[in-house]
Amino acid sequence: MANPKFMKEMQPDAELGAVIGNEPVARPTAVKKIWDYIKKNGLQDKVNKRNINADEKLLKMFGKPQITMFELAGILGKHLK
Repeated sequence: MANPKFMKEMQPDAELGAVIGNEPVARPTAVKKIWDYIKKNGLQDKVNKRNINADEKLLKMFGKPQITMFELAGILGKHLK
C-alpha cells in the first residue's frame, strides 16, 4: 500500500508549474510528468542516459545546465509545497 503522505497532492511552484502545469499533483505524478517533458523535448543526454540536460525552463528549476537522474527527486521536492 502506498504511503498516504507520498500520495498527498502538492502545489508546484512557478518554476515547476512552467514545466508540468499549475494543478496540485501527487509526487509520483510530478515525477512522471517531468520525465514525459524530458523525453518529449529530447533532454536526456545522448551519451550518458543518466544525465538530464536543462532547457530554458528546466535551467530555472535545476539551477545548473545538467543534473543526474538521481538529483531529480531532491530538486523536485524543493519545488512542491
